[in-house]
Parts: sequence; C-alpha cells; structure tokens
Amino acid sequence: MKKSLVLQETKLCEEFSGKYYYGICTLGGMVSAGATHLAITPLDVLKVNMQVNPVKYNSISTSFTTLLREDGVSAFRRGWTGKFFGYGVQGACRFGLYEYFKKLYSNVLKDQNKTTIFFFSSASAEVIANVALCPFEAIKVRVQAQPRFAKGLADGFPKLYASEGLRGLYKGLIPLWGRNLPFSMVMFSTFEHSVDLIYRKAIQRKKEDCSIAQQLGVTCLAGYAAGSVGSIISNPADNIVASLNNKKAGSLMLVVKKIGLRNLFTRSLPIRIMLVGPVVTLQWLFYDTIKVLSGLPTSGHICSEVKDTGAKIEANA
Repeated sequence: MKKSLVLQETKLCEEFSGKYYYGICTLGGMVSAGATHLAITPLDVLKVNMQVNPVKYNSISTSFTTLLREDGVSAFRRGWTGKFFGYGVQGACRFGLYEYFKKLYSNVLKDQNKTTIFFFSSASAEVIANVALCPFEAIKVRVQAQPRFAKGLADGFPKLYASEGLRGLYKGLIPLWGRNLPFSMVMFSTFEHSVDLIYRKAIQRKKEDCSIAQQLGVTCLAGYAAGSVGSIISNPADNIVASLNNKKAGSLMLVVKKIGLRNLFTRSLPIRIMLVGPVVTLQWLFYDTIKVLSGLPTSGHICSEVKDTGAKIEANA
C-alpha cells in the first residue's frame, strides 16, 4: 500500500537540485543576460552619455542625433564586448547562485517568511556576481563615454590596468553593489510574488495545469513588473557608477554632491526604465525557455499552505 504524501511545510525553492539543475540555471542566466544586454547596447550608449555629460546630452533625441552626427553609426556599438561578456558572467552568477542560495536558505531559515528568503538569496548571489562584472563595467563605461580611450575589452583592459591597476578595475564596485544589490533583491522578490499572484488571482490554476505557452506568458508579465520596479530603486547608484568610472569626481560623496540628490533619482530614469523593463522581461523569457527545453519547470513558486486531502495534495494560497 502506497504511503500518502504529506507536505509538512512550505518549500520556497523548486523541487530540483544537483549539479545538472544548477548548471542549467547558470547556463540559462549567462545566455539570457549576455544576449539581451548585447541587443540594447545602442540604448546603453545613450544612457551612459546622458549620465556623464547631461549638458550636452540632455534628452534621448538630442543624444541620438549628436552621437550620430559626430561619430556615426559606429558610436552605438561602443562597449558591446563589455556588455556581452560582462553581463553574461554576471547573469550566470546571478541566476545560478540565486537558485543555489534559495535552496540553501529555505532549508536553514525555515521559520522565516518567503520574502526574507528571496532577499537573502538574491543578495548573496549578487555580491559575487558584481565582483565578476565590475572590471567589464569599468571598461564598458569608459569606452562608451570616451571613444579615444579604447575600442573594447582587448585594448581597454591592459590600458586601464597599466594606468590605474586593480583599483581602476574595481573602484566602481561599491556603487555597483549599491545599484545592483537593491535591484536584484527587489527584482527577484517582485518576480516571485508576481508569479504567485498571477496564478492565484488572475489565472486561478496551478502552474502545472497550464500550457507551456501560458507559463512563459506569466514569466514575461512577472519579469516586466520586476524589471520596472527594480530600475526605479537602483537608478541613483547607476548614475554614481557612470560618473565614477568616467572620473567626473574623485569620491562617492563628491559625485553625490555634484549630481545633486534630485538628479540622482531622475537623471536618465525614463531611458533606464525603457531599457531595464524589456531587458529583464526577455532575460526571464530566455532563461525559462532554456529551463523548459532542458526538462525543468518555469521559475517562480506558487504555494503558501499545503494540506493532505487523502487522495491528493492541494496547494492553497
């Protein structure tokens, strides 16, 4: 006689683990982040120049026409290698380690609510991911805003290291953490809660009862919400990173003083929302598509309480 399955507590992570699962998540994160960031390189060039030189590049339209007139179409390809490889490495760490830490913390912090688990997991992953990203970001920003500095990673790395050493590659790390830690924490938590809300309140069916197309549709909706909210939270630190990497001020406090508190929150915010919302949506779509093609479920957990009915297990949120 088969034993009835009784689930004693809410599990905040997927029912998959092991090297294969984490390997697929890492690969999915690398491909999705690298590809999407590469695709939006032209918009990123506009954003960085608006942050670094707001007097000359004071709007999206004037920035576009000025760059096109002065440097031609090639201006919008600047920094593509830093975008592709840097954010590919960051995406691998961000998504792969998030899944690992979510499993770890859900087992260790059993008495904590799920938002706490999401925050701790995403923060732990992002700390490591940004250490990997920082040198690539330093070169990318310098190439985009200072065309004569270097053409890309191949000549940018040795030039920056020779002139400033490791400090030059990592001086933007703390502002990068300041930008990406809150972004990642808010992004993953918003995504998880959005998936839960959509299935429980909008679709009103369990995830496994929906088609793959429907599941990926939920992923896109939750991804857009997550990216938009995260971009607003992290915009001040994004302006600081751009200024520091282009030597607009020598220290964090000087950057804040020079830009001004209001401008920290508002400068380049429209283009950043335009960038980040769709990019994060596509990242989650590519990420979950890779997971599905590998035989894994889409992301997001939908379960608050589980009770044994005798015949089957039902999840009640």
